[in-house]
Amino acid sequence: MKLAPQSIPYRALQKVSGVVLVIVFVVNDSARLGLLPAVGLAGGVLTVAVAYEVAYYRRFEYELTADTLDIRSGVISRREREIPYRRIQNVDVSRSVLQRAIGVAAIDLETAGGSETEGAIRFVTPEAATHLQREVQRLKRGVESDQESASKTAPAGPDEQLLFEISPRELALVGALSFDGRLIGLLVFIGSGSVPVVSGLLPDASAVALSGVVIAAVGGLVLVSWVLGAAVSFSNYYGFRLSRAGDELRYERGLFRRYSGSIPTEKVQTLTITDNPAKRALGYATLTIETAGYAPGQGGEDGNQAAIPIARRDRVYDLAQEVESFGDPSFTRPPRRVQWRYGIRYLILVSVLVGVAFAVDSLTEVGVPWYAAALLLLAVPPAAHLKWRHRGYWLGEDHLLTRNGVWSRSVKAVPYYRMQNVIDRRSLFQRRWNVATVVADTAGTSSLLGDDAAAVDIDTDDAVTLCDALTSRLQASLDDRRPRQPTFEWVDAEVVSSESTPESSDTEPESSSDEPEPTANGTVSGSGENPGDNDSSTDSSEPDDSSTDAASDDSTAGLGSNASERDRE
Repeated sequence: MKLAPQSIPYRALQKVSGVVLVIVFVVNDSARLGLLPAVGLAGGVLTVAVAYEVAYYRRFEYELTADTLDIRSGVISRREREIPYRRIQNVDVSRSVLQRAIGVAAIDLETAGGSETEGAIRFVTPEAATHLQREVQRLKRGVESDQESASKTAPAGPDEQLLFEISPRELALVGALSFDGRLIGLLVFIGSGSVPVVSGLLPDASAVALSGVVIAAVGGLVLVSWVLGAAVSFSNYYGFRLSRAGDELRYERGLFRRYSGSIPTEKVQTLTITDNPAKRALGYATLTIETAGYAPGQGGEDGNQAAIPIARRDRVYDLAQEVESFGDPSFTRPPRRVQWRYGIRYLILVSVLVGVAFAVDSLTEVGVPWYAAALLLLAVPPAAHLKWRHRGYWLGEDHLLTRNGVWSRSVKAVPYYRMQNVIDRRSLFQRRWNVATVVADTAGTSSLLGDDAAAVDIDTDDAVTLCDALTSRLQASLDDRRPRQPTFEWVDAEVVSSESTPESSDTEPESSSDEPEPTANGTVSGSGENPGDNDSSTDSSEPDDSSTDAASDDSTAGLGSNASERDRE
């Protein structure tokens, strides 16, 4: 399969447009040369670029084989890549305004364990991009190809179910509740010396007037940051829709640059439901779906992308249940004594703020009302209570759920079989309060940022019990999902005791056939694939004389018994 023909002039202009403009302006402004040599030189550069892109177009090919996506490219140096379907996490398709106008689309292939794009195809027709998306997911599922009946446009089949489509009201709320704090930091850094300048321009101004100028400047920064964040969020999530087709979730979003892709449900590591005081007051929340080594919609952006940018809280929970059915959680909170720990922590923070304000008032002539910071002491008790109240964990039948946060509250749901490790973590201060943190480590991108699902500040005895329960349930879930392999019993005649006779044997003689006997469910008994490697295929290894491992018991008795409280949410 080839690239779109219209990609030739588009790629050429992309590469040399800046160079052409520089040549035109520099040569045209020269005293010896004029407009005609400038245009001629720019035309020559553009001609070379077009010739190169023609050669690139003729030598670029991609092919869908039975097991891999093959990409062959290169003009001077040839490069061939074979990307196994099992490693492909997502096929992202993006189209800018100009790309939509000329009818091309960009494809990015994201793979497991890779923070960068594994392969890129620049550019194909939108129909070919959609076809590639659908075919890769179909071939990953092992469905046999039917080239005659397959449509090139690959429209959404009847099995595609629309789960969520953002409404104008929800889109407006996404913009209104968005805030980009990066601009504030940048402008504060640039204008860090603005106070002395203002003081020099207004030598006769009082401290009150200067304070008013500073407050107005801060307010302007906040307003500009809010407008910028609203505009970016509106552009990113314009026309957002999420649908389900088989074992994958498909999404589309974007105003100026349109994105489309899929989220394989078998690669889902963590579901995260987040909110803040504004969203909680309005009854809204956000759903984030994270896969192994790849955040949906990442494609060169940083951080996770929201699978559901904003919706009613009950609707978000229903959509999360569509992806992972974790049931109705009932969280176990930390022991009440940790409220004192949070209160002491906030008290120290407020004391530092009061001290800094007092130092600024004493060493400068700005006239900062340092005593106003002491009013924050009134917020210490309710903040400590809310921090305790918003924390907890719950062990479901197939999932671990954790809850944390005060300002921004998050609920994380992790399937047991997705856990890579269970960590019992205790800091110096936690040991003084006899509490610990239990972390469920996964293969998601949040693990790199230390944002895994965690039961924070639970009693040490409960932490030990929780670790044992998670380990047991992890092993049990892996045993349930592990395909079985054949087992053989090898008998060495030289080591068989002569006293053993067929009449005295407790077992029946083995059949001479080398074929394993299948079980009642159609599989054969034996050990399964390597735990935690969901992409690895099941291979018959060396014969094993051991019997099939029994599933481990899920024993969680006594969990949360040390005066912990439970609430229904």
